[in-house]
Amino acid sequence: MRLHFQEKPWDLYVAMSYTSSIAAILLVFDIGNILAIFLVLFSPGYVTLAALFPGSSTEKSEIDWIERITLSFGLSFAVVPLIGLLLNFTPWGIRFGSIVVALMVFTLGVGYVAYWRRMKLPRGQRLSFTSNLAMPDWKQYDAVDKGLTVALAASVVIAGGTLAYVVMTPPPGHGFTEFYILGPGGNASGYPTKLNVSQPGSVLLGIVNHEAASVNYADRIDLVGVRIVYNTTAKANETVELNRTTWSWFNVTLVAGANWTQPYTFSIRFLGLWKIQFLLFKDGNFSSAYRKLHLYVRVS
Repeated sequence: MRLHFQEKPWDLYVAMSYTSSIAAILLVFDIGNILAIFLVLFSPGYVTLAALFPGSSTEKSEIDWIERITLSFGLSFAVVPLIGLLLNFTPWGIRFGSIVVALMVFTLGVGYVAYWRRMKLPRGQRLSFTSNLAMPDWKQYDAVDKGLTVALAASVVIAGGTLAYVVMTPPPGHGFTEFYILGPGGNASGYPTKLNVSQPGSVLLGIVNHEAASVNYADRIDLVGVRIVYNTTAKANETVELNRTTWSWFNVTLVAGANWTQPYTFSIRFLGLWKIQFLLFKDGNFSSAYRKLHLYVRVS
């Protein structure tokens, strides 16, 4: 079997088709997948190199396939953090969906530039690849070579199967739950920390189940009156709780890998410093909170 391309850029077709398909799957199911690893680690760097070096490795200014593949990984490690940094300054922020969309847009956009540059070259100067795939002729090998070949093939299969099992089956006892609050814009900023009396403030509550099992969650929200006092012994300010009122309860059941978000709006009718505490309980155990978050609000 012979693999060859030069007239048409099949490598770019594959890279962009893979990116589009995997991005669509990630956005629909809203959860990561081992098949998406090359979306981050390879595709962005590969299309960038394809745009910079569109010609065949026989040209003096071009690079060969070993360099191209190696640099694709390295360039992806440089490009992806820059995309994340730019996202941090946008209204979408660094979120799962925004990262997937940004990587897809970058890869498809730069991939189109790579396609355009390569197709402008004469056919003989375009990047090419040729590989002849054939079953080995066992008659040419002695017993030692045959044994080593079988052992190598078995090692690759076992290693691949072990890696897939480890990735797809997380070990028990290593599960965790993401519990977070975001500002009203859905980013880790803009929290309502200074309000007037009875002025509404809002946050976004979020829970993500990484426990590898279905979990029943209960989220309790308390309003806590606090005062800052100076501890002469410790020679530092301390926050002392004055009173506590339970505001709200949310109950939600999440299967493994699922997430839940809920906008929460509140207002405080009294002056002073207040702490809004978010307590997460798991599977009906209310003796102690599984996760705790808080937000200090100064009301004037």
